[in-house]
Amino acid sequence: MAISTSQDDDVVSEINITPLVDVMLVLLIVFIVTAPLLTNSVKVNLPKAAPTQSTDQNKAVVVSVKPDGSIYLDQQQVKADGFEQALQQRKQENAKLALNLNADETVPYGTIAKLLASIERVGVDRLSVITVPGQ
Repeated sequence: MAISTSQDDDVVSEINITPLVDVMLVLLIVFIVTAPLLTNSVKVNLPKAAPTQSTDQNKAVVVSVKPDGSIYLDQQQVKADGFEQALQQRKQENAKLALNLNADETVPYGTIAKLLASIERVGVDRLSVITVPGQ
């Protein structure tokens, strides 16, 4: 910013780039917002088909933990110290074992951490933690 002590009638020969920067930032924001919309510019009507059964017949095993800390494998109660052995047995029966973990929100984190460690030691790599959509 130039401060002049002379008359105010002097012509300032410097370019004010602030409006230029403002316009460029607005253009950048417009580009960022519209670019993802341009990727799906071709609209097609997909054909309808009758639902089919999945070729993967492996149903996920449900691991449930109640508020009192009791552990269930597909509605069959197992003890905490026998959980890993029961899971190992199921892993031997099905190499592509998938688990769904349902745990009450009041269960202490330590209990869930022990279960997750057991699941990792057994070698299960398909784990889903089931939650309820929040607000």
